Amino acid sequence: MKVYKFGGASVRNADGVRNLRHIVDGEQELFIIVSAMGKTTNALERVFAHIQNGRKAEAQEEIASIKSYHTEIIDDLWNGEHQEIFAVNKLFAELSGLAENAVYRKADAELWYDTIVAYGELISTTIISHYLNYTSVPNRWIDMRTTFVTSPRHKDANVDIRTSALRLRSALQNTGVGVFVGQGFIGSAPDGTTTTLGREGSDYSAAVVANILNAESMSVWKDVDGVLNADPKIFKDAVKIDALSYLDTIELAYSGAQIIHPKTIKPLQNKNIPLFVRPFGDKTKPGTVINSQTEHVTLPIMIYKRDQVLLIIRSKDFSFVMEEKFGVIFSLLDSFRIKTHLINNSAVDLGLCVDASWHIDELIKALEEEDFQVEKIDNVGLLTIRNYNPDLYKRYVTDQKSIVRQVNPESVRVVLREPNFE
Repeated sequence: MKVYKFGGASVRNADGVRNLRHIVDGEQELFIIVSAMGKTTNALERVFAHIQNGRKAEAQEEIASIKSYHTEIIDDLWNGEHQEIFAVNKLFAELSGLAENAVYRKADAELWYDTIVAYGELISTTIISHYLNYTSVPNRWIDMRTTFVTSPRHKDANVDIRTSALRLRSALQNTGVGVFVGQGFIGSAPDGTTTTLGREGSDYSAAVVANILNAESMSVWKDVDGVLNADPKIFKDAVKIDALSYLDTIELAYSGAQIIHPKTIKPLQNKNIPLFVRPFGDKTKPGTVINSQTEHVTLPIMIYKRDQVLLIIRSKDFSFVMEEKFGVIFSLLDSFRIKTHLINNSAVDLGLCVDASWHIDELIKALEEEDFQVEKIDNVGLLTIRNYNPDLYKRYVTDQKSIVRQVNPESVRVVLREPNFE
């Protein structure tokens, strides 16, 4: 069994779905994990925001726009001859009904979020499963909400692999086919409510499937030739890395590299399953392999993480040389599901570079109630350079508007305002 994962950008239109069909052609034992098409998750987040604010008409308009987008893809794939897929219509009817009959409570915000955004993956995989069957690739559609049992942590759940293994293996038995199509990013809590695994969690979904099925390999298909040492849209001299170790990949993911979801590696490492990052545009290219045999990479690697917020936290009694107050701060960060990417502390200040979450202001209010002063600096970015050299340091650190700078012999991390990477 192999596991293939396709992201939303790969299947954003009918040509992308046709190319997915080309890539899976000839595979006899394959589990396909697919994300929501294009920017559908963003659109569903807008639906959720409308529900939050009681704007039911606006929510229905957004849903109609999402349906129109998917209908265009269906019409293109079937040349206008097969425009009605009952299962897709049923999913849109469910979504519309949720928005229309919503009785929203703030305490259930994350449950509502997960329930709404999960429809992106459910719809995309339904279309792709039907299209593969239509084009002579017999397959079975799997609802991952019935097979992945997760922690009851909405928006950032972890999969209970042992319990999920029993369900997933049972779902694949006696199906008469060797190809399966399932959703990334989603599962269900023990109480049956829908959960999501964090943004970009489809990689993690695929890794868990690979672990459970003892897959010979997992491949993530992307719009690049493999893992690059930098984002080519930002750094013009980016080059491909042929091989990475599991450890290097975890380090890079933690620093914010858009290589692979940070939770992905452990399920693969536990069973020594190689991970391939391969180009969606040409399946003959080898891409990059991530495994346990590769030595530590020495090539400079540059990672820039946008949409960050710098929080500068100070105890009002100036008693910040006290570990017990760190516990209060990080407990609040965890409760609001806010990811911390850099920590910088002095005798009286604690600086945290975090994702620009919609819970930031709630976090600040909670910190102030715990007798902290908080300064918030919006619209910053976090630059990480591993294996840096003097030229890179001068170009991307010395010559930039840095707010916080951390340097050690192997890496440098800088919080930047208005970076210039020309």
